[in-house]
Amino acid sequence: MGVYTTTNPATGQTVATYEEISDAELQDVLGRSHAAYQSWCVTDLAERRAVLARAAELHRERAEELASLLTLEMGKPIKQALAEVALVASIYQYYADHVEEFMADERLPISGRGTAVVRTEPIGPLVGIMPWNFPYYQVARFAAPNIALGNTIVLKHARNCPQSALATERVLIEADLPAGVYQNAFISSEQVADAIADDRVRGVSLTGSEKAGAAVAEVAGRNLKKCVLELGGSDPMIVLADANLDIAAKAAAGNRLFNAGQACTASKRFLVHASVYDAFVEKLTVAMSAYDPADPTSQDALMGPLSSAEAAREIDELVSAAVGQGAQVLLAGGTAEGQGAFYRPTLLAGVTPEMNLYREEVFGPAGVIYRFETVDEAIEVANDSPYGLAASVFTEDMDQAQYVTEALETGMVWINDTSKSSPELPFGGVKKSGFGRELSRYGFNEFANKKLVRDPRD
Repeated sequence: MGVYTTTNPATGQTVATYEEISDAELQDVLGRSHAAYQSWCVTDLAERRAVLARAAELHRERAEELASLLTLEMGKPIKQALAEVALVASIYQYYADHVEEFMADERLPISGRGTAVVRTEPIGPLVGIMPWNFPYYQVARFAAPNIALGNTIVLKHARNCPQSALATERVLIEADLPAGVYQNAFISSEQVADAIADDRVRGVSLTGSEKAGAAVAEVAGRNLKKCVLELGGSDPMIVLADANLDIAAKAAAGNRLFNAGQACTASKRFLVHASVYDAFVEKLTVAMSAYDPADPTSQDALMGPLSSAEAAREIDELVSAAVGQGAQVLLAGGTAEGQGAFYRPTLLAGVTPEMNLYREEVFGPAGVIYRFETVDEAIEVANDSPYGLAASVFTEDMDQAQYVTEALETGMVWINDTSKSSPELPFGGVKKSGFGRELSRYGFNEFANKKLVRDPRD
């Protein structure tokens, strides 16, 4: 059997390993999830609300303990790790505050006599497949609304953050969530397919790569299961001629290099008007240069290592291939010396559609900058991507901003800011960035049965 392993990416040292569970143990997990659903789906909303509120409270109380695991397992700078835990607490609190509102019956205007009401009900056990880049946040935005709704969850986390996975389960158990409602399961890819296909499971949510999303969607479709896919992104930032360049450059560097660039909604492509291109490049290279990789346990660290040495090699190979094909290096970064997975910020120009870097998601601290002459040219380049997750536009002209936001093929757009997550904002994309939404009321309804009840009586 395979293993789930904690390897400190700052040192390369293996800290802990956990064995995958057996097929028989998986059947036990699915059985407990199904059994727990029978009671959880009819549990009073006040009890569900109390569990969610307590989970939020525990995240706040144990912020330092929980954050240290993120720093250990995937190299997240400690301040960013603490911010992730705070965001997770706000997600659990949000659904505690809004579950009754979201569960309320909706009365429909109808022709004829009587009433028509749409009720919001859970659908059953769900499988969640989550990535390593935000080990708590990614889980919370799937788990919190579905726990509130009355579904039960079997969670397969990434192989390199097993301690974070177990910590989430512990917090929910200590928040008095009944046994079986949320279960962490160290399972294999083959077992994931078996779990999705199991008749007791009613849906699956994955946040991960395009390849993983296609595999999950195939199994889900073959077994007629609802699925939500949150996949990759190659997010464009469009800087128009009248933009405040100081604000735009600072936002570009911070968003591109946050979490060492390992975020699907990071700005990865900078599209800049020709009239301000040179000035913006100068400001952006200065801003990016300040993000020197450092010990992630340091309070001063702006950027830590990548999640693994393999991740650093993959970024380096992608950047080196583009340079070999003629891309221009504006900020020379690359792998840093030492045993860890450190990679310095990199900025390239002259990337053309013939290069792999033009279409692939760069999941690390490397960005690409383009010059454009007209707004329509910028929109064309921005949309010339297999992905459509988030985007941003910087301009003082709100008419232009509106024109750009309407033309962009993305699930989310920010004006004069870069993508930020908040519980009340729906998260999701189009094209190969996946389908479905998480967070807000939209995420609450993804795995809900919207049951019509029609009564012809007056």
